[in-house]
Amino acid sequence: SYLFPRNPYEPIYPQPGCSVVSACWSVRERHFHSNVNMPPTTPYAGKFSPSTYNNNNNLHKYHQPMEASYGDMCYHDNSLVSGSLEALIQHLVPTVDYYPDRSYVFTFLLSSRLFLHPYELMSRVCHLCVEQHRSGDLLLDKIRIRDVAPKIVQLLTEWTETFPYDFRDERMMRCLKEMSHHLARGDEYSWRAMQQMTQRLIRRLAALGQYEEAIATLNASAAERPTALKTKQQNGQRSDVLSISDDAFILAQQLTHIELDRLSFIGPEEFIQAFGVKDPLDNHKSFFRKRKTTNLEAYVAWFNRLSYLVATEICMPVKKKHRARALEFFIDVARECFNIGNFNSLMAIITGMNMSPVSRLKKTWSKVNTDKFDILEHQMDPSSNFSNYRTALRGATQRSITAHSNQEKIVIPFFSLLIKDIYFLNEGCASRLPSGHVNFEKLWDLAKQVSEFLVWRQVTCPFERDRKILQYLVTTPVFTEDELHLASYESEGPENHMEKDSRRSLRCGT
Repeated sequence: SYLFPRNPYEPIYPQPGCSVVSACWSVRERHFHSNVNMPPTTPYAGKFSPSTYNNNNNLHKYHQPMEASYGDMCYHDNSLVSGSLEALIQHLVPTVDYYPDRSYVFTFLLSSRLFLHPYELMSRVCHLCVEQHRSGDLLLDKIRIRDVAPKIVQLLTEWTETFPYDFRDERMMRCLKEMSHHLARGDEYSWRAMQQMTQRLIRRLAALGQYEEAIATLNASAAERPTALKTKQQNGQRSDVLSISDDAFILAQQLTHIELDRLSFIGPEEFIQAFGVKDPLDNHKSFFRKRKTTNLEAYVAWFNRLSYLVATEICMPVKKKHRARALEFFIDVARECFNIGNFNSLMAIITGMNMSPVSRLKKTWSKVNTDKFDILEHQMDPSSNFSNYRTALRGATQRSITAHSNQEKIVIPFFSLLIKDIYFLNEGCASRLPSGHVNFEKLWDLAKQVSEFLVWRQVTCPFERDRKILQYLVTTPVFTEDELHLASYESEGPENHMEKDSRRSLRCGT
């Protein structure tokens, strides 16, 4: 069943209103505020660069540039722009009178994996935390630990809540355990907080494991070969989507459930790890050779499945009027997805309807009023770098900011384009400067993009679940590309020699 025991789709990240989210996720204000009880990171608080969606290159036009250097960290116009890797790691470690700005914590934890494995960073951070308390005097050490312990717990809490998947590595969990024992020497309250944090992390990782197992089961069920689907359809043995639901708005709602469910399990680090490359200053093997992007890839696979499902539903009916009805229905579903703010399902439906086996059904299309479809295609037109879509996305994002209901908060981006944007942002700018410093301006930009996605991912779907529709959408078998072409030719015969040769070849292959 699509609805699993103990609901594996329960969000594993903190919900809006949580102190971590409210601090780390408020990207639209262009900068993050440090904890009111903590001193600022430096005299120059870090800021995010403008979003690439806004392309506002003149933000600092009326500001006098200001450059400063603090040790191995450089600032320009009040923003951290570069630093040595060692200095940046040191900058992450809290002390008695210092806690890093939360924008810095998120940005560095996100992008540091371009340069070193999360376990290496965790080891260095824990080592620095321990060494700064070591004086040789046990009583003094205990006092120092007691004074800084709450800040260490806060840092580790932000790490475990924002990047919990890092802790699927047993070495990371050992570091947490060792740090917990270290804090227990000086502050029982912080030790208890560490225990509670660890238990929350374990529950999140258990939910993730349950989710991944459920997705694997669903994929196995959906991968069953659609043997004799056409025959079953002719005999009336196979259900189609219209027999499950003929309400376009309800189907769009259920698609939105699936989208938000699967988005909620994509770790922010997966965007970086999908394109992470070996650091030119690292002489060891890069851990990105085994990229940990399972949930991101599963989400892309869902987009492809939905496109093929749409094409299957249109090509399969024997009668032209039934194919035309399926076309009209999916146009209405796509329009409802657009109104909801579900751009990923919208684009998947458009992609399915533009597949060659569907687009060649001219007699079927002639029976359909395509005005609504033309408008939707215009909205998702790829010309000018998807400028129409980006305008619509900004509108949906603005609506979500001023929303009075969860439905108005929904923003589900066209995911493949989001990945592409982050990929080119990563590829288009060097991670290291000629000086050997880490290019932190690039890291700010990456964090801005990923943080905006995390805001969208936090929304709880407000629509009622329909188990029957959900089950159908995620498990019903779909045609392969060859099977789609063959079904299309059987629905409307070949029009030229090329299509005749194609049908002959496909029949020989079945």
